Amino acid sequence: MAAVDPSSWRSGKTTAERGYGSKWQKAREKFLFANPLCCYCQAKGIVTAANVVDHKIPHKGDQSLFWDQSNWQPMCAPCHDSAKRQEDARSSSDR
Repeated sequence: MAAVDPSSWRSGKTTAERGYGSKWQKAREKFLFANPLCCYCQAKGIVTAANVVDHKIPHKGDQSLFWDQSNWQPMCAPCHDSAKRQEDARSSSDR
């Protein structure tokens, strides 16, 4: 895992302080139960179980965006950790 940029909204915060505590775990479980397949794999015609709830638009600590379920998408870990990360990096460099 890459080091966290000290100027990042994540810097110095625990997972729970960033919003990923027990409330998130329950919401995540419910969302994945209702949306069990990775949306990136599905777009390629591949059936893969989702195990990550991704924020389509990075919330960067914005709690209303964090909890907006229309901003959530089901992903498998390999897609989340590769394709999505590349997209986020590209969109950040475009700004």
